[in-house]
Amino acid sequence: MNIEDFMLTCPSKKFLGIECLGCGAQRAAVLVFEGRFVEAYHLYPAVYTLLLFFFTLGLSFVDKKRKYDNLLMVMIVVNLIIMIGSYYYRYFYQHDH
Repeated sequence: MNIEDFMLTCPSKKFLGIECLGCGAQRAAVLVFEGRFVEAYHLYPAVYTLLLFFFTLGLSFVDKKRKYDNLLMVMIVVNLIIMIGSYYYRYFYQHDH
């Protein structure tokens, strides 16, 4: 039994043949936990900021004394910028060269 057996399939890629902004995130997270950090970054550049976001989100549920709303919103914007930028680079720059 392998961890890849439990990964979700991207509906966009499966039905439309087009990768979405999140394609590769699961595999990149697995690579991070396996200690293959450079490969994870090359597969999905937003993997580290996304993991940091989920850690902070979990912390916000545990630590009710502090407000994490502004920090989480900044992290969402940063993640979206990285995700859109890497998507753009992958499909409009790498395919041309």
